[in-house]
Amino acid sequence: MLPITLLMSAATVALAGIGGLYYSYACSVMPGLRAVDDATFVSAMSRINTAIQNPVFALSFVGAFLALMGATAYSWAMGLDSALPASVALACYTATLAITFGVSIPLNNRLGHAAAAGETAIGRKSFERPWTRWNIHRTWLSLAALVALCVAWASLGQP
Repeated sequence: MLPITLLMSAATVALAGIGGLYYSYACSVMPGLRAVDDATFVSAMSRINTAIQNPVFALSFVGAFLALMGATAYSWAMGLDSALPASVALACYTATLAITFGVSIPLNNRLGHAAAAGETAIGRKSFERPWTRWNIHRTWLSLAALVALCVAWASLGQP
């Protein structure tokens, strides 16, 4: 099997999983939690934020980036037509990482501090809207990355 096939297969699986995670928050988790009281919301999100810190998630989260980086570098090095769309996919996924590390994780941490202090109303008010808005951006960026990766796959079949 060609290295590009392995790299793009790994990138596709990992990216689809991570994009699906963001999507599930956007269309089910956050809308479902919208209807609960502040204490339940903060408790549930704090537990979710703790639970997601596990090796399976880390493998997909970091693996998508590494596989996309590898596929992009290999495509450029070999002069493959997949180079440009793989670069777009990598840029879109990198943007999701910037949002995660720059916005989502700091919001998660502040929510955890609010939960520990028993300030559920304040914690929720400063968390829910910005976290949800930025998660929707991550969802769209993940979709764009997956579409670009599909274009990269299609370009491999071109002479």
